[in-house]
Amino acid sequence: MELKGKKVLVFGAGISGIGAARLLLDASAEVILYDGNKDLSEADIRNRLPENQGLTVILGSLEREIIDTLDLVVLSPGVPTDLPVVEEFKKSGILLWGEVELAWECGKGDVLAITGTNGKTTTTSLLGEIIAAWKDETYVVGNIGNPYTEAAPKMTEDAVTVAEISSFQLETIDTFAPKVSAILNITPDHLNRHHTMEEYIRVKELITKNQGPEDTCVLNYEDDILRDFGRTLQTKVLYFSSLHKLKEGMYLDGGRICYSDGKRETEICSVRELNLPGRHNHENVMAASAMALAYGVPLSIIRRVVKEFKAVEHRIEYVTEKHGVVYYNDSKGTNPDAAIKGIQAMDRPTLLIGGGYDKDSSYKEWIESFDGKVKYLVLIGQTKDKIAEAARECGFHNIILAETLEEAVQICADRAQSGDAVLLSPACASWGMFPNYEVRGRRFKELVHQLS
Repeated sequence: MELKGKKVLVFGAGISGIGAARLLLDASAEVILYDGNKDLSEADIRNRLPENQGLTVILGSLEREIIDTLDLVVLSPGVPTDLPVVEEFKKSGILLWGEVELAWECGKGDVLAITGTNGKTTTTSLLGEIIAAWKDETYVVGNIGNPYTEAAPKMTEDAVTVAEISSFQLETIDTFAPKVSAILNITPDHLNRHHTMEEYIRVKELITKNQGPEDTCVLNYEDDILRDFGRTLQTKVLYFSSLHKLKEGMYLDGGRICYSDGKRETEICSVRELNLPGRHNHENVMAASAMALAYGVPLSIIRRVVKEFKAVEHRIEYVTEKHGVVYYNDSKGTNPDAAIKGIQAMDRPTLLIGGGYDKDSSYKEWIESFDGKVKYLVLIGQTKDKIAEAARECGFHNIILAETLEEAVQICADRAQSGDAVLLSPACASWGMFPNYEVRGRRFKELVHQLS
């Protein structure tokens, strides 16, 4: 789509919205930056866009007269697609894009895209390092914290973009077509946004919407939903499995990660050579390796990078050891399934800090996964009473409620004994207490380092 001269409304003045507005201004579009929060400062917004000539900023309500003049609306990922004003856009026949679609239209080169409920950040980071070791022009973007729209103007035809894509971003794609895609897993999450599990699954599967027979989709064989989904695709499908030795695909065979092309087995590495603990991380390594192989990366580069790769910040991240107690930051465990992976990775008695914003999740399976490892469950945030009730129903009673993360860390430090672990793995989003999981994780690390 030719953007020059088009009147485009960018909905949302956060990081993604600012990036989208900057990209549109560079494309000579007539840009309106809109946010429903009337208390935001227009001056602050403009200061984040030094090249804002011709930019209109609207805060609060949006008049019908403005809507009638629009050619395109770009929605930030945090904007629900069922808001009344978004429904008005749809009724008016206005084209709706998200940040990913805008960046795809303006960017160049090939895209390798990753989605799934859990493991996206680790897999994206690892794949990004594999590709960067092979290609000079590599961008790692998306939900990982680097807006796709900021990288798009820099890309040449030789660029390779590794993108972490959330369900929120997939809702608003149109022609987005990665050369290689991956869906790592699908478990209940963001049901307050998508409302039903069926809709959440549908949105996740949209990552393959525009892929052709020459493209590849990497899927988790151990996820029943994805195994069945793979049988419906016209694109090439490459499975990875942590429990089955596949005739063709990537799999865990004892302590070895292997790949079979249907004729010959090739060992990628031993899990003992990895710096990433836990079966879920072995799955992340398999997914990244499978995507790299599908894209044509030499095996020697894949082997070297996966052995050198360190854990991503906030994902079962080792913080320090004090008085024989090891502290881990798993702030990225923002839903129960991710938090299950966190507790499964622990190999010592654990004091667990959980709780936060309520995304309408069920916590029973998380609590049942404690498997005798958890000595105390220390709860904070909006969900603390809900989780405590679920824990008691599951027969777990070593529960302590705290008002702040500071208090929770001190409680754990006071009760932990040498040989224990303290794990922040909240099973909830950070909103209400912290702006995002990164701020929560960094604050946890600060508090741990401040302990006497």
